[in-house]
Amino acid sequence: MRIQLACLLLLFASVHCQDASVSPRYRKFIDQHINGQMSATRCDVEIRSRGISKTNSNECKETNTFIRATTKIIKSICGQAGEPYGEMTKSLQPFDIVVCKLKNQDARQPHCQYRGQTFTRRIAIKCDQGLPVHFDRDIVYFDH
Repeated sequence: MRIQLACLLLLFASVHCQDASVSPRYRKFIDQHINGQMSATRCDVEIRSRGISKTNSNECKETNTFIRATTKIIKSICGQAGEPYGEMTKSLQPFDIVVCKLKNQDARQPHCQYRGQTFTRRIAIKCDQGLPVHFDRDIVYFDH
């Protein structure tokens, strides 16, 4: 019984340490930009529940983009699924995204209201040590 308890504690500690090792910038990127089930009608709810605002203020963020994909797929852009794009990395494949734009310009949280639109676009992100840490822009692409 003691051995089982010790193993259980060791397992919990290793899982906890793995979580703690995730970069705060990567965690913020996930919180602000990844939602596989996002829809254009959910901008207000998602931005409010995730506490997304202009950096270090309660001002409403002008635009926030959600990528409808998993963290694993987005992370792969920093590797073989991406290519250099200036100081950023551009996805080789397009993604479904939802762009939320602020409707009421002078509002402050929690009164931000957004209009959402869906697009299929390539995305440009900043990678740091193989992890996405900043969403730069979406890129219109053309099939050849």
